Amino acid sequence: MAHQTGIHATTELKEFFAKARSGSIRLIKVIIENEQLVLGAYKEPSQRWEKDYDTFVLPLLDEEQPCYILYRLDSHNAQGFEWLFIAWSPDSSPIRLKMLYAATRATVKKEFGGGHIKDELFGTVKDDLSFTGYQKHVSSCSAPAPLTAAERELQQIRINEVKTEISVESKHQTLQGLAFPLQPEAQQAIQLLRQKNINYIQLKLDIERETIELVHTSPTELAELPKRVPQDAPRYHFFLYKHSHEGDYLESVVFIYSMPGYKCSIKERMLYSSCKSRLLDSVEQDFQLEITKKVWGSRKRMGATPEGNREKHALTPISHPPSASPLPSYLLVLLFHPFYPPHPPVILCCSSGHTNQPLGKGMGS
Repeated sequence: MAHQTGIHATTELKEFFAKARSGSIRLIKVIIENEQLVLGAYKEPSQRWEKDYDTFVLPLLDEEQPCYILYRLDSHNAQGFEWLFIAWSPDSSPIRLKMLYAATRATVKKEFGGGHIKDELFGTVKDDLSFTGYQKHVSSCSAPAPLTAAERELQQIRINEVKTEISVESKHQTLQGLAFPLQPEAQQAIQLLRQKNINYIQLKLDIERETIELVHTSPTELAELPKRVPQDAPRYHFFLYKHSHEGDYLESVVFIYSMPGYKCSIKERMLYSSCKSRLLDSVEQDFQLEITKKVWGSRKRMGATPEGNREKHALTPISHPPSASPLPSYLLVLLFHPFYPPHPPVILCCSSGHTNQPLGKGMGS
């Protein structure tokens, strides 16, 4: 707002402004003295504005005293010459002066005539207000506006959709390091799981809101895990697996990332894959929840019966080195979903071996 400090230009300064707008003046320095805007210095044109700039502007910047500088360019608009408005507020200046000059800035522009001002520049060090600094300012203003996180994701998805040939064995480049925030209900569920008050969490991505939402925390036994996995949507699962190993009773948290294959869009598959690592980092670091095993599943093409009937699969042991992990040497879940070609069942695998290890060759990718 103009005049919010009660400071006005003197009559002499107003008359000088009128003279300068005709084009006879290259630079005007304005300062505040005795609660008035007064003329501090001025310069007449010598060369083109680019050549005059550093020679005229930089010597007038006092290391202790803020000021305003109106610098005439050589371009015109409907009202006459165009001017650059410069606000100088050095770091070493007293805070009271900085606040006073900041609050009076709008008054100076109004007294001079805002229609004549083409651009504004603010600086706290001289490099900000040098000709090079002004060029950087102009470049940054003319550059395209930065993309939001969602716009960057969609841009990368479009690139990948063009470049990627999709097949059963395709491996797709995914977005890296996306971090959708956990909603309060999901955070509370993770705390309850860490306290062993619940034994199962299912999470989903809200792609429109860019958040991670809680689906449910229904009590779940090992044999019920296949029923918890949707046939048509990806999900994140945390399961508290209670078991014994070499005579010791253990409670291990297992993370499962389920993906029903090509029923999901490429965008969904990429976002779920890209959010997985950041979600796990947050759960382990922010919530101090130790995850013993991290596994993920995809669709595996399995031959249909000659009659084309649906097949059912049960928990099946697989062989691994017995000493590789405190988890038992099997936890292979072949979902009980019926399938017909070309839609085979989802396979989720949690087995002994190194954590965060994908399914082996022939077990999906």
